[in-house]
Amino acid sequence: MFPRTTIDSTLYALDGQAAVALIGPRQVGKTTLALQVADLRPSIYLDLETAEDRAKLGDQPVLFLRSCEDRLVILDEIHRVPELFPELRALIDQGRRRGHRTGRFLILGSASMDLLRQSSESLAGRITYMEMGPLNILETHATQPDPTQLWVRGGFPDSYLGDTEQHSFEWRRNFIRTYLERDVPLFGPRVPAEGMERLWTMLAHNQGGILNASKLAQSLMVSAPTVTRHIDLLVDLLLVRRLQQYSGNSGKRVVKAPKVYIRDSGMVHALLRIPDFEQLCGHPVVGSSWEGMVIETLIAAAPERTAASYYRTAAGAEIDLLLDIPGHGLWAIDVKRGLAPKVQRGFHNACDDVKPVRQFVVYSGDTRYPMTEDLQAISLVEMTSMLKNLHL
Repeated sequence: MFPRTTIDSTLYALDGQAAVALIGPRQVGKTTLALQVADLRPSIYLDLETAEDRAKLGDQPVLFLRSCEDRLVILDEIHRVPELFPELRALIDQGRRRGHRTGRFLILGSASMDLLRQSSESLAGRITYMEMGPLNILETHATQPDPTQLWVRGGFPDSYLGDTEQHSFEWRRNFIRTYLERDVPLFGPRVPAEGMERLWTMLAHNQGGILNASKLAQSLMVSAPTVTRHIDLLVDLLLVRRLQQYSGNSGKRVVKAPKVYIRDSGMVHALLRIPDFEQLCGHPVVGSSWEGMVIETLIAAAPERTAASYYRTAAGAEIDLLLDIPGHGLWAIDVKRGLAPKVQRGFHNACDDVKPVRQFVVYSGDTRYPMTEDLQAISLVEMTSMLKNLHL
């Protein structure tokens, strides 16, 4: 059992709001965390994927939920019963009139799309949203200081904890198949599983590349708008991240399209059929896979309302990750794999353009040291911890 950093923020949110929505991909540990919360306060847990728990709600769910007013109600897989959202609004408002203002409902869902659409209409001002991702480096570092296993297998707990590399790899391949056959049709328009897998695999080959929907469409023999809609769905399922170009006015001619990353490095390797570290090191994706893991880790650790972007100009100036952190300014981060990082001139030129307040190179080593007067080399663990501590 890994201590998840999300549990403290979940408890804090429940102490300040009537409903908290915990969203994230399947199998990241949302239910496990919710059951930990249930151990800490009087609660009732309902898994809305099961007919038994849906039957408890019956035809008049308000009657059942009203009987639980003195307990936290945990509703897992809420997208299965979207008609509950208006009922929750009425119950929250009734409870507020009787002095029950916080900690009423913990809502779990496997995608942002349905939760945001349904609850934004019904629970505005009554709900706090929280995203829970796979295991991160701060959660695994105490038992495994070397991040290689986390990088190769990814952070989904069942994959990370697989008995062997092969077991982990097979778990991820099955996970991909389940998403293609079950969740993609559930959340979006009917998309042939083979076509979506080809797109997902092409994105893995182009991990961290500039999105060119027309080129992808040509390879898949579909239209560019169709490719865009399919990528939208993978983004909504929290499996893919579109990292937008920095919106600040540097006065330069910049690349406008977003960069696209598959959010879990283990899924990148499973899609490309890379089962272990040895084969990863010999694969062309190795550098962009490490970059994607670092970027995803740092974005997840950054304080709330941090704006993440990248910067690239037609002349070759480039910053892998820019974090505009409320109260702390703009941070520029270059990502390098290896123990002796060398920064290209393009990074320095980009910093001259956007003028960040802090500059870092996140590399594979453990030692922090200055590379120039303004630039620090730093480990992924220390950089993640630094960002996490900005919350305090």
